[in-house]
Amino acid sequence: MRRCRFGAGLLLLLSASWFGLGAGFSLPTANRALLEAGGGGERYFVGTAGKPWTSGQFGCVRTEGRQLHEGLDIRCVQRDRKGEPIDPVLVAADGTVAYVNLKPSLSNYGNYVVVRHVIDRIEIHTLYAHLSSVVPGLKAGQVVKVEERLGTMGRTSNTRQRISQDRAHLHFEICFRAGQNYAAWHRKFQVGMRNDHGEFNGRNFLGIDPAPVLLAAQQGGTNFSLARHLAVQPEMARVFVRDPRFSWVSRFPGLIQRNLAAEKEGVAGWEIAMAFNGAPLRLVPRTAKEVPGTDRIRLLAVNEAVWRNHPCSKLVVRRGQAWTALPALEDILGIAGF
Repeated sequence: MRRCRFGAGLLLLLSASWFGLGAGFSLPTANRALLEAGGGGERYFVGTAGKPWTSGQFGCVRTEGRQLHEGLDIRCVQRDRKGEPIDPVLVAADGTVAYVNLKPSLSNYGNYVVVRHVIDRIEIHTLYAHLSSVVPGLKAGQVVKVEERLGTMGRTSNTRQRISQDRAHLHFEICFRAGQNYAAWHRKFQVGMRNDHGEFNGRNFLGIDPAPVLLAAQQGGTNFSLARHLAVQPEMARVFVRDPRFSWVSRFPGLIQRNLAAEKEGVAGWEIAMAFNGAPLRLVPRTAKEVPGTDRIRLLAVNEAVWRNHPCSKLVVRRGQAWTALPALEDILGIAGF
């Protein structure tokens, strides 16, 4: 069994190597109805065709709750004479452009931009989709500042039914990138399936609800902490991975919670608290004594209330009195390099 002397020294090293300290998020468009008392939801979100505005929120809001919507569909507030949206789309936080897609036929996101951020020692990404245009010359590796313009809101997509003018919106996500080598995983396990976006394939993203993040950031200002926000989010499952150097540890050190036993005895693996869609919320080092055995992946616990409230979750299933991890959960960990 592999073990790692993962003591206080290495924990400090991880902390010292990540300087993304507390930072806030800004709204990605001029629509500020989200900040109104009561939420202003009807003026902020755009629902799917024939459905209420609530279907434009994050979560299990599509197909009677069985389909996950990974972000927010934000309503436009400015139109030209022809009725087309002209709202500027703005960077939500300081970061670096990670990916730009200018071939709308290759994605139901249409034209979209992904920006990488390091906030509270957590690598996080924001995604801006359905753009009518992108700022000329915008490219991966370019440093961008909060509220800098990325492009113009639109309704581009590769779906059979084009997004109608009345539903013009920005699809906005805040998400973790599950793995750093997704393209290799895809070639091995998705044989025969196209991957037009390399590491920025949608299967490589695990979203968190942007709305409470944006609200908390606006209310908290410089006191807002993404790490603290995630730490109190409801978990659906806790999973143990028997790998002391699991990739999320180095990419999301801001999620690590101390365990004195592991600092003293060494780390055999990591307990991961996951949201209903697999997004990581907390990472706790565990010793071999705390999680005995040799199984590489162990499902430790499931919050049944959260599971029942999220019918679009595909991570676990209850068979009789026992909970079982489904392939989707194993895929997430596989994409993450485990």
